[in-house]
Amino acid sequence: MSDQVTRQQSKSTITAILLGNLLALEPQLAHAADGVVSSTNNAQQVAMLHWYQAGLTAQFAVGNRPRALAFDGEHMWVVNSFSNTITEVQASDGAITATVATSLSPSGIAFDGANIWVSNFGSNEVLKLRASDGTTLGSFRTGSGPQAVAFDGANIWVTNSFSNSVSRLRGSDGANLGLFTVGSDPIGLAFDGANIWVANNVPSGTVTKLRTSDGTKLGTFPVGEFPFGMAFDGSHIWVANGVSNTVSKL
Repeated sequence: MSDQVTRQQSKSTITAILLGNLLALEPQLAHAADGVVSSTNNAQQVAMLHWYQAGLTAQFAVGNRPRALAFDGEHMWVVNSFSNTITEVQASDGAITATVATSLSPSGIAFDGANIWVSNFGSNEVLKLRASDGTTLGSFRTGSGPQAVAFDGANIWVTNSFSNSVSRLRGSDGANLGLFTVGSDPIGLAFDGANIWVANNVPSGTVTKLRTSDGTKLGTFPVGEFPFGMAFDGSHIWVANGVSNTVSKL
């Protein structure tokens, strides 16, 4: 009888220990479905490659008056408009990989999958640089006051703010494929997969839509005052209106 009581007491003790351990693990088990076992960092780890602690920032010195960026899959390319240079920055750690001289007052920049294209506002041209080593592959004339640059998968488009036009250059060799009239002071560009959208700044307050295949004007649409930045979300064009403090959705 005493042996049976002893065994029963032992079972009760083991059960209590196991329950205690489970209760101690409960906060961790509650998060297990979220992929977290134990952490003081961001608990929403699903599909993340490593821990990310919100609020971390870093700054890296580049040239004078940086104003535009392009990403080539490994590096950020930064346009330094007052330094007449572009800076190549290692995206992983911010290390400066190269500083490349441009022409006068570089303004816009785009990556075509292999090369970096930079508009030079003060010299009415764009430069084509090989992204792998920064070698200049060519310089190509545009209209007057080139600013924004966009790639449509085959060709480079450049806004010419003083010419009220956009230039289309063949991506493979920079050949000029046409100059297309838009509104006054075109300054922003976006590509929607089939068309180029151009923000006409002052005093237009409009956006022009061009078919990329031949540059045909498909329409001009009113937006807010001082339209500048543009982006495509997969269905609509969004336009930042600098003076009216609004964004337009087209």
